[in-house]
Amino acid sequence: MMGFDSTKTVAASRTLQCGNSLLQTLKLARLAQKESVDIMKTYRVSQGDVSELICKVTLSGLPDPNISGLETSEQISSIHTGLQEFGPHFKRVYDQQTDLQLPDSPLLQQLSTISKRSQYLDAQINAVYQELFPNSPPLVVDPSGAATSLPPPQNIFQQKVYGCVVLKTYKEFLSNVSKFLRTLKNQMCGMNTRRINTFF
Repeated sequence: MMGFDSTKTVAASRTLQCGNSLLQTLKLARLAQKESVDIMKTYRVSQGDVSELICKVTLSGLPDPNISGLETSEQISSIHTGLQEFGPHFKRVYDQQTDLQLPDSPLLQQLSTISKRSQYLDAQINAVYQELFPNSPPLVVDPSGAATSLPPPQNIFQQKVYGCVVLKTYKEFLSNVSKFLRTLKNQMCGMNTRRINTFF
């Protein structure tokens, strides 16, 4: 009597889709999410007495913190677009806060860090996309950022509001990214494969 175990075949198939890129991207997204929480605390402290008001304002023209698309490829592309769109806003906030903070302000260092981390995360998202969809063209990298528009000249209070809302929106976006990547990892890397034995 001979036996055939298809578990190895199913597991091998999943292993091909569960590469280092996906695991590293999830790890990086979690780190970026933690940093986004930390910078919100620093930002509020650095803005003075109005800190409780400025983060409650709603602004238009910012990147959407939600991930769109029904297919995995569309959702990964949506994450890439979001990361691209936040870039110019980070630069505007950094430039504004440079005029409002002392040169050795921890906020400026954290703003620089999250901007670079966002670029690294975008590169990893591209790697995941290529790993899962090797026959598709790579995601387009727009050096100028993306579709959302920067605000017109602002007074100091408006600058403080804008910076806080950008960072709050980014924190929400990263929370959604981490949830998506965790779900994707469970789908691709889960070990709950069904064991099928056929004897003949």
